[in-house]
Amino acid sequence: MAKKRPQTKAGKQQLTDGEIPVVGAREPCPCGSGRRYKACHGRAAAQAVTELVQRPFEGLAGECDWVALRELVPAATVELTLKGGLPEGVPSVTLATVLPMAWPALRRDDGSVLLALQNDTSSGDLSRDLADTLQRALEAEPGSPVAARRVPAEGPRLQDVLDADAPFAPVVHPGFEFWVPDAENATAEVSASLERANDAAIPTVLLSGVDAAYWCETPEKNHLRWVMPHPEEQLLDALARLHAAGTSSLGEGTRLVGSFRAHGLMVPVWDLPSAMVAEDCEKPAAAFAERLATALASDAPLTAEERRARGGLTNRQVTLS
Repeated sequence: MAKKRPQTKAGKQQLTDGEIPVVGAREPCPCGSGRRYKACHGRAAAQAVTELVQRPFEGLAGECDWVALRELVPAATVELTLKGGLPEGVPSVTLATVLPMAWPALRRDDGSVLLALQNDTSSGDLSRDLADTLQRALEAEPGSPVAARRVPAEGPRLQDVLDADAPFAPVVHPGFEFWVPDAENATAEVSASLERANDAAIPTVLLSGVDAAYWCETPEKNHLRWVMPHPEEQLLDALARLHAAGTSSLGEGTRLVGSFRAHGLMVPVWDLPSAMVAEDCEKPAAAFAERLATALASDAPLTAEERRARGGLTNRQVTLS
């Protein structure tokens, strides 16, 4: 016969669900049930942290740029504004694409905080993971990095800690000199590390005339990768209308080649000639934005040619996250 599970001793206080702290999976559950955490309250916690949030940045200012900085841009920073202002002793909080040693966050000697966006996370909710790292960075000792950890299932999200009305203005850098306050006078070791990181970075520029469109340079050809906020099915229909009409390009020698799907948003991608720099994309991108707005407003059924164009775009779609 199966052994009976040990009963909780009479009189031992039982904690409510809201009071149960997170402990190791094989440790006794803090609720006092006598079972291991993973078989008790840890079961619901594990399910909560692994459930994938399709649009983790939804509701934040600059959602499209959050996606771009997470998936597409090598070196960039954004000044963040917290709800209720900055804590005492923290002069600034800056979002960065990546940090040295793949640190999730860093509290600098002057008390300022750098939060990395491109690190691996432990749960299915990137927003919750980043908010947890940010809160721990705000409380860390100056001059210390913040390590990764398993995030509590009921912790706050970025939407809870950031000011939704504050502007989100990415600054794209040619390299990672923002890692150190005085890059010109850095030690030889730090300079060598910066040089290696800079050599691996793809030159990237944020267009100024449209939202969340990033030009990048590669050895064979250049590209424009444009994160768009429109619902996927509606955007695919609109792109198909333009493609079938021969108006989906950004000018001579350019071609809409497909799209990424990242964090719940679509990212159309154009191939560009090697001679076409970011500045050359500004007017064609603005003109395309006007054509796209007209196509998005159409509710007419797709023609046979437009349906074929849509099928081709769908077949060339790649999911990043």
